[in-house]
Amino acid sequence: MSDETITVAHRGQAHVAEERAVRDFRQPFARGLRERLIEAPLLCAALISIFTTAGIIGVLIFETIEFFQEVPLWRFLTETQWTPLFTERYYGIIVLLSATFTTSLGAMVVALPLGLLAAIYLSEYAGPRARRIIKPVLEILAGIPTVVYGYFALLFVTPILQAIIPQTAVFNGASASIVMGIMILPLVSSMSEDAMASVPRALREGAYALGSTRFEVATRVVVPAALSGIVAAFILAISRAVGETMIVAIAAGQSPTLTLSPLVPIETMTAYIVQVSLGDAPFGSIEYKTIFAVGMTLFLMTLLLNIFSQWILARFREEYQ
Repeated sequence: MSDETITVAHRGQAHVAEERAVRDFRQPFARGLRERLIEAPLLCAALISIFTTAGIIGVLIFETIEFFQEVPLWRFLTETQWTPLFTERYYGIIVLLSATFTTSLGAMVVALPLGLLAAIYLSEYAGPRARRIIKPVLEILAGIPTVVYGYFALLFVTPILQAIIPQTAVFNGASASIVMGIMILPLVSSMSEDAMASVPRALREGAYALGSTRFEVATRVVVPAALSGIVAAFILAISRAVGETMIVAIAAGQSPTLTLSPLVPIETMTAYIVQVSLGDAPFGSIEYKTIFAVGMTLFLMTLLLNIFSQWILARFREEYQ
């Protein structure tokens, strides 16, 4: 082979090696560019949610400060009447808090035991076929509009309560509480069942090997092992009940009365916000600013509940290998 032929061959090999080096350089660069192009919209979506939350909190804080510049905080916390829309005005948030507490407590009495029992059945007793049928049916309840629940409480549950307890008013907190408990039942059952499903099978088999019955395994092994998730589900359900609007606005009424009786008309914080938001209060007036004071109170309540839920999860979470 001549020297000229060898030189050409070497040049060809060098050219191929150069092309390969360029290709190897371009592939990671192109891959990295594609990753950055995908990352950008994801980052934008995350920032939008953060800025939206910050904007909501900012509006609440600004308007609430303006409210308390006209109404002293001690009046807001100590007065026992709530009549900001009347000529003689009182601003006792305790009235709306008592109504919110009454309806939320009633909803928890309905939702927590039924939801936990449903979760135990789905996790420990139901077969695959029964689970495929029952769980979607339960979750359908979460998809029903709350305004439908409200009219169901007013037109169906209230007459039943009046037949049982004649003193029950047309608008009352009891019917709203019962229906609100039915509405949040899927939240409790689904999250509790997920927590129970995460308990290792080995714990169940060990309990069965010791002679435990299925009920004993469910109540003494599975539920305690999944307790952190169950408690978190309960707290999130309470937050959902506290923030519910349409059911209490339709069924519980709009009568700001300081009472813990569920049989009389009451007005929760969310129902008051709906009442004022209808447009009767002039923009910038003290009546208008009460929306934000009540909204800030509701926001702080739900925030504390969610923080407590996260603390429960972090503090009592069981990790299995």
